[in-house]
Amino acid sequence: MAFWLVIVLLVVATTRLMNAQPGAVAQIPYTEFKTLVRAGNVESVLIEQSAISGRFREPYEQTFDRFETYSPPNDDGLISELETHGVVIRAKEPSVSWGAALITWLPILLILFFWLYLMRQMQSGGNRAFSFGKSKAKLLTDNKPKVTFNDVAGVEEAKVELEEVVEFLRDPAKFQRLGGKIPKGALLLGPPGTGKTLLARAIAGEADVPFFSMSGSDFVEMFVGVGASRVRDLFEQGKKNAPCIIFIDEIDAVGRHRGAGLGGGHDEREQTLNQLLVEMDGFESNEGVILIAATNRSDVLDPALLRPGRFDRQIVVDRPDVRGREAILKIHCRKIPVSESVDLRRTARSTPGFSGADLANMVNEAALLAARFDDDKVRQRHFEEARDKVMMGAERRSILLTDEERRRTAIHEAGHTLVGCLLPAADMLHKVTIIPRGRALGVTWFVPEDDRHGLSKEQCEDGIAAALGGRVAEQLVFDEITTGAGNDLINVTKHARRMVCDWGMSARVGPLTFGQGQEEIFLGREISQRRDYSEQTAVTIDEEVRRIVDEQEERATKLLSENLETLKRVADSLLERETLDAAEVQIVIDGGDLPPLPEEERSRKATPVNGAEKAEGEESGEESDEQPGEAPGAEPVEGGERSTEPPSAAASSPPANGDPKVE
Repeated sequence: MAFWLVIVLLVVATTRLMNAQPGAVAQIPYTEFKTLVRAGNVESVLIEQSAISGRFREPYEQTFDRFETYSPPNDDGLISELETHGVVIRAKEPSVSWGAALITWLPILLILFFWLYLMRQMQSGGNRAFSFGKSKAKLLTDNKPKVTFNDVAGVEEAKVELEEVVEFLRDPAKFQRLGGKIPKGALLLGPPGTGKTLLARAIAGEADVPFFSMSGSDFVEMFVGVGASRVRDLFEQGKKNAPCIIFIDEIDAVGRHRGAGLGGGHDEREQTLNQLLVEMDGFESNEGVILIAATNRSDVLDPALLRPGRFDRQIVVDRPDVRGREAILKIHCRKIPVSESVDLRRTARSTPGFSGADLANMVNEAALLAARFDDDKVRQRHFEEARDKVMMGAERRSILLTDEERRRTAIHEAGHTLVGCLLPAADMLHKVTIIPRGRALGVTWFVPEDDRHGLSKEQCEDGIAAALGGRVAEQLVFDEITTGAGNDLINVTKHARRMVCDWGMSARVGPLTFGQGQEEIFLGREISQRRDYSEQTAVTIDEEVRRIVDEQEERATKLLSENLETLKRVADSLLERETLDAAEVQIVIDGGDLPPLPEEERSRKATPVNGAEKAEGEESGEESDEQPGEAPGAEPVEGGERSTEPPSAAASSPPANGDPKVE
């Protein structure tokens, strides 16, 4: 806009400049001019096309000694008349009007400028209309920091598979002498945060071949046919740079099952997927182009994309076990100063279910906590606080609770704790706290002793009983039920139903499964449940679910009734210390006395308020400077819980905002 404004101002200024004339000049009509010539008062004239200027012999009207006028186009007798009256005649070659010339050439210059601008935009390769069909794949250059397989841990089997692919690119003759062919593709499958993209970056760092990377969402644009065109261009680039690797991240964005669009019929993604299938199947084994893709939604991919010949290898990248977690922690701790007293093995054992991304986040949080406390090194307590923050949410010590709320929360969490500790098959207690974390007023955290890949019926039942312990404890002590157990009941019902419908743990129903999940491919979530059983069977399932829950509630009630004094001691200890670990809880259960609370911990305790004290505390806005940062609205994380975890993996009290939908 500024460019056009400058052009207009230049035109106006030039025109005015060319039209400006200095001096006192009389502007006279042409007839007056001829009268003055005949009267002999014109001394000389200067003729320039139709413009006539000159001097008077005597001042005109006693003021002007010069004049200007314009002659009509067909006055042929003017020159002879001037000669007759002795007027000196001069002529001037027509001058060029720069204003007129600029106005004449301005449209041409503007058109030329527009085309030059358009050509530059086309050559830059951005979001221009003429480059829509070009691939957006990025070629990894040598000036970027390289990631190698030494920077990847916890996925040893996947590393072996991919190291073989890299070795094939480096020395293909080693495999070809025995008739082996280069794999055409490798698909990395696994939950989010397990290192699929990191593995691809390691391949790029290890393989001395060109590495092209792009996202699955980069194919489809607003124009029809752009996706297929970009697929063709991507593989053309790959063939020109063979041997090379092409990496497509989140391939489920373009590789979803065909014919599953919400509207039915044709979809632009289908055209893109068809072109991708053709390009992959059209490779020759000696071209040396390998396609590597990553996704965490392999269930929605088209079967034609998964068959051998396209993706010859499907590599599962799962969450690491305890040894893998320890190796991952060692890699992330290379970049931070860690105290010699830190036991990474212990930290790895206390983080079951953590992915690589979770561990990286935990190490970063530990470093931030150490910096907040002005420590020169990251110590074990920083790792433990960071782990608790990642799994249970940030502490919110600024929440002001009444004595009644704190007492009720302590009884609730003590109920979870005591039932979980008294049942033989329940998970081990890790920590219990009544400090608000996330959206919960309190959290009881159970973790399995070892990495778990399956559950027994006894473990499921004990987990349900522990989850009901908070509700039962409130009923025994206060003789009333609150919303604090809302989230517990959701987990209990879900796991009891899965015991009956999915895991065959009901003798009355038998070893059968009921209720096939019907997933909508493009919504990506289970949105409906198909009833593949009769109404009578549905009644039986409901009765069995209720029986399981009722039996475990009776177990929890019996345990807490027999150990009511122990329950109150645990609750009193929670009110005093706010947080208890497994060893401290065991001391209380055994009837022992806990050592005095350190002064540092005592100063960090949340202060209960009631009545006027609460209003005063709210006005002052008291908040400990030592607490970790709050994550507003965060959901309480359930102790690394997987789909097979019992509901006792974590138990929490209602959110502080009093919302009936409790956590």
